[in-house]
Amino acid sequence: MTVAAAALLLLITGAESPRSPTPEGPKPTSPKEGLRPFNLLVGSWKGTGYPEGTREERAAGLWTETITWSWQFKGDDAWLAATFDKGKYYAKAELRYSVEKQTYQLTLTAPDKSALTFVGTLKDKVLTLDRTGGPAGEDQRLVLTLLHHNRYLYRFDTRAAGSALGFVKQFQVGATKEGVPFAEVAKGPECIVSGGLGTMKVTHNGKEYYVCCTGCRDAFKENPEKYIKEAEQKAKEKK
Repeated sequence: MTVAAAALLLLITGAESPRSPTPEGPKPTSPKEGLRPFNLLVGSWKGTGYPEGTREERAAGLWTETITWSWQFKGDDAWLAATFDKGKYYAKAELRYSVEKQTYQLTLTAPDKSALTFVGTLKDKVLTLDRTGGPAGEDQRLVLTLLHHNRYLYRFDTRAAGSALGFVKQFQVGATKEGVPFAEVAKGPECIVSGGLGTMKVTHNGKEYYVCCTGCRDAFKENPEKYIKEAEQKAKEKK
């Protein structure tokens, strides 16, 4: 095979080839580490969704939803949970990271309480997840793109099962963080639990610390010494 032919084959197959599990560098050694790229999701978001189609079809199918993300902890396990207020397709979500497989799993709960599971990888701030156990005859994909500290998109794509053709977008939701101007640069204290942007204070032995959500607040209150020790160690490593 010539170099040109090999390059053409790579170009053709590259869109559907397996993606790198994580960016180059040390691999996450815990679920919390694996989920740190999604720290910016913590908080409340205003989402505007529309179906794919003509301008008239998009306008007719337009909807808004509020998505609230927070950290959840149980022992050494950690995950991100979301609730959708007035969500058209989803009511709840859980995003987890598998250290062993170096993959992400997103479990979505529909308004009818049925569960949809998607598994995939993160590359260049784009989380690409394929559905497992989906309907026969159709491949389903959900893509979440982190655009900015206060803006992200998620879209739902489908194609005929096993097709060599690309996925076709069915709908998309653009979300902006509530109460945060688009041009504003994220800044402030670091959450002592997750490493995200601290937005609320907690105290221990008369000293103040910051956390980013109620999940981190509860985790800190349950075991403050653990997170204080981790933060001190992290600070030493930065020096």
